[in-house]
Amino acid sequence: MSESTGATPRRRTAPITPLVNAVRVAAVVVVVAVLQFFGSLGSLDFRAVLFGGGIALLVLALAFGITYLQWTRFEFWFDGDGDLRVASGVLERKERRLQLSRLQSVDVAQPLLARVFGMAVVKVEVAGSGDSRVTLSYLTVDDAQAFRAETLARAAGVRPDAGEAPETVLVQVPNPILAKAALLNTGVWLTFLIFLVVIVVAFVTGGWLGFGLLFLLAVPFFTMFGFFAAYFNFTVAQSPDGLRTRFGLLGVQAHTVPPGRVASIEFVEPVLWRRSRWVMVRITVAGTQSASSDDDNGGSSAMLLPVATWDVATEVIGRVLPGVDVVRFPLEPAPPQARRRSPFQWRNLGLGADDEVVVSRRGWLTRRTTVTPHARVQSVRMTQGPWERALGLASVHFDVVPGPVKPVALHRGIGEAGEVIVSEIARMRAAALADHSVRWGRQQGAPTPDPADHGAAGEQPELPFDDLPLPSAGADAEPQPDPATADHPGQPDR
Repeated sequence: MSESTGATPRRRTAPITPLVNAVRVAAVVVVVAVLQFFGSLGSLDFRAVLFGGGIALLVLALAFGITYLQWTRFEFWFDGDGDLRVASGVLERKERRLQLSRLQSVDVAQPLLARVFGMAVVKVEVAGSGDSRVTLSYLTVDDAQAFRAETLARAAGVRPDAGEAPETVLVQVPNPILAKAALLNTGVWLTFLIFLVVIVVAFVTGGWLGFGLLFLLAVPFFTMFGFFAAYFNFTVAQSPDGLRTRFGLLGVQAHTVPPGRVASIEFVEPVLWRRSRWVMVRITVAGTQSASSDDDNGGSSAMLLPVATWDVATEVIGRVLPGVDVVRFPLEPAPPQARRRSPFQWRNLGLGADDEVVVSRRGWLTRRTTVTPHARVQSVRMTQGPWERALGLASVHFDVVPGPVKPVALHRGIGEAGEVIVSEIARMRAAALADHSVRWGRQQGAPTPDPADHGAAGEQPELPFDDLPLPSAGADAEPQPDPATADHPGQPDR
């Protein structure tokens, strides 16, 4: 089937966009005004209040005017080649082209403010270095979903009006399980222990921390609520476009894990989750800026499962990497001298590989198992710290695109590390030659999708997710540049 080449007229975002952006500025102005008001409550007079109110209104009017001008100068459309074009700029006109044959993700999100106005944000990202993302703020929810479906259809080479590909729900994380997982987070309990030590020291020394202690005591609760709110109603669904995730309490987000673009997968096991065999699954997706977060949760778009049983997690990962059994994958333990380098985690250290993936494991309180396809490894290197050098050890790093998952085999024997590097280079070359996952929606050996079949998807059985009992407390290599994006400054105004 030939790819779609139909051009579209130039479009703008929703007319309410300038107002929504102005409200964002207004929120900051209101906070500053309230702080100033209470800070000088005793010395205020009527003229000062009028003057401050006038300044606030002037700032709001200026913000609305600027955002209105930006809105009138922002246009997007699909050109005759089927690629996405974006033109913007008030004083200096700039036109960008995103090559949809290198499409990585089309995500629809509803931040809290956009949700209040019934709007949504669309983020389009292609593979490439530099600025490879376009954000369309704001569209109505229906327009955002329609634009996403059209973009995915064009990238897959089917008719733009084929509609959104159907999906089958695989996993819906129960919110009670999510709340328990947030409560049993290792970081939360470590923070509580630190606070207990601070309270004991303050009591023994006769000091008192007052409101500072109360503020610190609230940090774990904010952490737990943040995790719960971020991944509320977390759903994973299967579609011809890949795995789709949808979640959020205050702001709703929807992401798609593109087929053949997962660079690395990490299974995270906090110590208090292990009795129930719970695991968190994070991913790094090749070519996306959205996977570059290095925070504890890896960023919302890097989260494939915030909490699941091992059986559910491996079943979902089987949709991304078929044939890989992480639970039963044979791993070689670290040599005995690694115990002197890492006495707590050395029993958890492991490394294994086959013709498809390399698997490594590390961690003590939080155990991390990474699975990385050889085709996604960009380079392999060995590092030695002074302590490792003295013990005859070395760590092997499997560099993938920037993201939250960092594949590394810690504290291997120096001879073994050299052998691992040689064998990994050979496997990388073989895997790169066999890898053809370039076009979105076309997997290696799979037929080109027919729009007549676009609406028919086989039913997939829903994965079980039993409500398990609450366990007790005792129990950097950058991607190579490519022509996927292009900037064209100085385009004439139209």
